[in-house]
Amino acid sequence: MKLSQVSLSLIEKAIRKATGKYSCNGEQSIVTDIHIQANQSSGELIIFNDEDEELSNATIEEWPVYEGDDFYEAVERILSTMLNDMKSAGDLDKLTILKPYSFVLVDDEKETVAELLLMDDDTLLVSDELLKGLDEELNAFLKDLLEK
Repeated sequence: MKLSQVSLSLIEKAIRKATGKYSCNGEQSIVTDIHIQANQSSGELIIFNDEDEELSNATIEEWPVYEGDDFYEAVERILSTMLNDMKSAGDLDKLTILKPYSFVLVDDEKETVAELLLMDDDTLLVSDELLKGLDEELNAFLKDLLEK
């Protein structure tokens, strides 16, 4: 899925608006997940918290006309990349949410499709890309270890 710069900006603006609700006050909020709901038929992106309170929304023009069978996978890649870029830039460090919490992609029934980003000082989500070749490396290490 290829999104225009306008749509990418709308998504980022919606995420910033949602997270901005947790950066103003001095109290730490207890939120376990920030849910991001992508609706292909309407093109609507809705971000809400654990209590189903809407934090922000946007309409993405490319979503209703997308014809691929991998809508959620494509949206997951886009959102995951964007959230990781925001995390790397330090944009998510100022939030007053107690860690750990997650950004989660959900479907129309609010069922979890994918965990996009886990914010925790001690835990790291491992992606498929990071795990490529791990079996071979571990087998080689074990073989080398047993031969000694």
